[in-house]
Amino acid sequence: MMRTILLLGCLLAALNFGAVLHAQEPPALRPWPANPWYWSLNDQPVLLLGGSDDDNLFQWSEQKLVAQLDRLAAAGGNYIRNTMSDRRIEGFEIHAYARRPDGRYDLNRWNDEYWQRFERLLRETARRNIVVQIEVWDRFDYTDHTSEKHWQAHPYNPANNVNYTAAQSGLATRYADHPGLNRQPFFFTTPNQRHNRTLLAVQQRFVDKLLDHSLGYDHVLYCMDNETNGEEAWSRYWAEYIKEQARRRGRQVQVTEMWGDWRLTGAEHRRTFDHPELFDFVEVSQNTHKSGQRQWDDLAAARAYLGGQPRPMNTVKVYGADGSDFGQTDQKGIERFWIQLFGGSAAVRFHRPDAGLGLGDTAVASLRAARKLNERVPLWSVQPANGLLAEREANGAYLVAGGRGSYGLYFPAGGSVRLDLKDVPGQLTVHWIDIKSGERGEQQAISGGRAVAITAPGPGNWAAAIVRQP
Repeated sequence: MMRTILLLGCLLAALNFGAVLHAQEPPALRPWPANPWYWSLNDQPVLLLGGSDDDNLFQWSEQKLVAQLDRLAAAGGNYIRNTMSDRRIEGFEIHAYARRPDGRYDLNRWNDEYWQRFERLLRETARRNIVVQIEVWDRFDYTDHTSEKHWQAHPYNPANNVNYTAAQSGLATRYADHPGLNRQPFFFTTPNQRHNRTLLAVQQRFVDKLLDHSLGYDHVLYCMDNETNGEEAWSRYWAEYIKEQARRRGRQVQVTEMWGDWRLTGAEHRRTFDHPELFDFVEVSQNTHKSGQRQWDDLAAARAYLGGQPRPMNTVKVYGADGSDFGQTDQKGIERFWIQLFGGSAAVRFHRPDAGLGLGDTAVASLRAARKLNERVPLWSVQPANGLLAEREANGAYLVAGGRGSYGLYFPAGGSVRLDLKDVPGQLTVHWIDIKSGERGEQQAISGGRAVAITAPGPGNWAAAIVRQP
């Protein structure tokens, strides 16, 4: 009997030791150790490029979802955004909780269809090697600020569920303020805030259910919120909570927060910039509310600030499209995508219409062009280098350069610059890429060892891969 007990004890110890070893294995998706500004997948560097026509594709029908993912993959894309949002905008969106015959929700029972849709998204993206960046909370779900009155219809509204009253939850039945004012008590539940145990337990159960699905996959990134102006304690709590729940299941995950401040030099962004021990990458999407030289300079400032402890800078939302709510244009969307790319962003995705170009033809062309550039000049092998350009006007051209005669050049509107090749003797080839079509253009030979004039083949958006001839 004693021998059996000892054998069982040894077996349990071995299983526990195996779990510890598994937890210490590096995750499949992580900052690339050789250059942590960029991501690696299964220890190979990877540039994340994307676009999609909605922010929460998991809510789509299977047929529509598969068609979107196939279109993205065919364009060379491998990156989407997925908010866990359930607000009804187009009519097909559903909530995570079961609805009773009386119309109220039971927060202790799931709507299985919601989670089946989420699992389908994870499965189909995994099949196509498309990385999913999840946003756990979307502040616009919990407000009546817009004409749709999302909070009035939400299961968490005490008027709509059987689990708590307004007095028990601390939640009102209406919130008319813009969520950027951060007056919704939903975002003050954590222990270092108001410690609303009633509501926090519901939130934890939702996140646990999310992780039941997502932790079965290796291609998921986690962002706590959509452009929050909330308290730091809220963001830190959920980042720590998700990491701890993952650790208990023998997994490591990569987390961040997306702040609402358009200024990357603002104090909000330092909440993630200053804490690499918790936040594994940084979200810089709000920088694409800016354009041209200012956009480039602010991204450069963020990169310089992070320089001592580099991490991937992700841009999951590139703003800009004709008819946008922000008065922007397709051209601004294209420029912003390429400026983020050349400025060192490890992941760049076009925002959904009409705030961005989504996965329309213009976006697809840029994705195809960017992938062609990266094939000749891997962006993880170069860095921003506008200092090597002369006769450059503001927003006239952008350059990345590597140490072995390898360059990438972007012209937003055609034109010409002089590239300093004094330290690069020999012959180089300029491989032009037409961003409008996504196709390769002409090639030209140039001689190094001097400053060389580089002129785009025509007006409009052009990229060039400039490499030393073998």
